[in-house]
Amino acid sequence: MACLKSLLQIKSANAELFLDGQGFYRIIKKNNMNEKTDSTLVMLTLSEQIKKAEGEGYSENFNIEAKRLKVVGENDGYTAEQIKISNFYRFEGQTDPQDSSILYLIETADGKKGTLVDAYGAYADADISNFIREVEDIHKKAKK
Repeated sequence: MACLKSLLQIKSANAELFLDGQGFYRIIKKNNMNEKTDSTLVMLTLSEQIKKAEGEGYSENFNIEAKRLKVVGENDGYTAEQIKISNFYRFEGQTDPQDSSILYLIETADGKKGTLVDAYGAYADADISNFIREVEDIHKKAKK
């Protein structure tokens, strides 16, 4: 099958590969009678998901400093009350399941949209984990 160079649909004599709306590659195989026989989901890589998020307007690169979410290169920061986690994606390393990461899509109260990446599991950054937990707790309380 052709090498994936973009997120466009790719067709060959035996299969089609395309990106669905959920961030997965979908592979549809064809049999000898040109009938579609199988659909397999292949998750995007971390870098592909970041590029997709950037295309959806999540262009800021966030980090955590002094218990605040900050845009890289800017001084102002946001408290947990000032942000919303729009979505998140977990990724496992191809050769080592311990090599895991999580991508958060974040929106701020003043309209900035961006991403925050952390290791997942034992190697997670404690500052990021604590901040995200605080955000989740605030949103849980708000829903009650």
